[in-house]
Amino acid sequence: MQDSNSSARLGDVAVLGIGHTGEAVCRYLAGLDGRVSSVTLFGGAASREGALTRELCGLGVRCVVGTEEVEGSFDLAIASPGIPTSSAFFRAAAACAAEVIGEPEFAWRESPKDWVGITGTNGKTTTTALATALLREGGLAAEAVGNIGTIITSRIAHREPGSWFVAELSSFQLATTRLLHPRVACLLNVTPDHVEWHGGMEAYARAKENVFARLGAGDLAVVSDGDGWCRAAIGRLDARGLRVCRVDVRRDPGTPCAAFVRDGRLVVRLDGAERTLAPVADLLIKGEHNEENALVASAVALELGVAEEDVCRGLRAFSPLEHRIEPCGEVAGVRFVNDSKATNTDSVEKALTAFRPGSVAVLLGGYDKGTDLASLARAVAARCRVAVCFGAAGERIARALEDEASSSGSALEVVRAPHMREAFSAACGRVRAGDVVLLSPACSSFDEFHNMEERGELFKRLAAERVAAGGLR
Repeated sequence: MQDSNSSARLGDVAVLGIGHTGEAVCRYLAGLDGRVSSVTLFGGAASREGALTRELCGLGVRCVVGTEEVEGSFDLAIASPGIPTSSAFFRAAAACAAEVIGEPEFAWRESPKDWVGITGTNGKTTTTALATALLREGGLAAEAVGNIGTIITSRIAHREPGSWFVAELSSFQLATTRLLHPRVACLLNVTPDHVEWHGGMEAYARAKENVFARLGAGDLAVVSDGDGWCRAAIGRLDARGLRVCRVDVRRDPGTPCAAFVRDGRLVVRLDGAERTLAPVADLLIKGEHNEENALVASAVALELGVAEEDVCRGLRAFSPLEHRIEPCGEVAGVRFVNDSKATNTDSVEKALTAFRPGSVAVLLGGYDKGTDLASLARAVAARCRVAVCFGAAGERIARALEDEASSSGSALEVVRAPHMREAFSAACGRVRAGDVVLLSPACSSFDEFHNMEERGELFKRLAAERVAAGGLR
């Protein structure tokens, strides 16, 4: 196991939330003999007694369920992601605890060596997975953790000396960090998402920028130059005198540390030393946004000592992740692509750059988050031949697309369907050889599905049925 702060006494600890994060934290705390006086789990209003609470009680954890009222006195409270800092639950804990932090912050305090932190509205998971793969290709021990699906605290006891935690960090998780200090910190983009949870766009962007809060002179910040929020962050990092690798797929930023595309190849420059990497055409992950993800991951790997040839080999071998511009079959010259992870408009706009303009039948819709649709409508009208709009947000999206197509003179065909299954059939009836049926919904899935994975799985089953039948009808 890697060195941790094993001597620090934690005292009485409260854990907020009974989900996977709360469970993992409780199990870890229960194993810290002598460092913890007591562990109390406050499950939240919807929590109930069951097999999990009985098991945790057996480990010495006191479980309080069915309420968000927090009572007692605690040295530390650890909040699960998704509990807003403005909520009554969080405020109740803050009134009873000396400090309230999130799970990644707690994990870092327990095992603070060798971290990479990756955040952004879109692309976090792909970049985290790719950076981990490149580190491993270079012979380093590395594990993808955090928002990617592996709770960091659950891996501390298994961590080997010298291994790297490559942590995908959400805005929820970063909002409650205090001391977290990665060796390399990355910000991919900042576009509107989870604004209601944070109480405004400025607070959302501020949470993202928290990934840089503790960086020092020997660390590296890797930041996209692609939006105003990121450019503002770069200015603040420059003012602190930090090393900043600017990422721009369209041009060389001209700075000592930069990552960009030149003559169709990925290029990373660190402290003036330039490495020309694999051609963009060799990447299995497609689209301008994935070129940016590859540049960020490459900068991370090169900064941490991975050889240029190992980075190139890893870039060529990395395949698309499930539900992220994932190819899932072809029939009659028509390809099916599952991008169910695209739960906001910006991610859809980026996904569309992976395909030839005019060849896409895109499926849009789901739970309506009330997002502004102007930019999405322009991108869809410019790049798609067909848009099938479904679900709770379908009608609003369809109207926005029709208005844009009318004003811009686009030939986009807008189709309405009640649910995703009917939307898939409608798209199949309107495509021809060389086209793509793309699920990239721009919405969360909760009107029809439990999560975006379930939505993506249905799309893949429907595609597999068409492939097996040998036709689109």
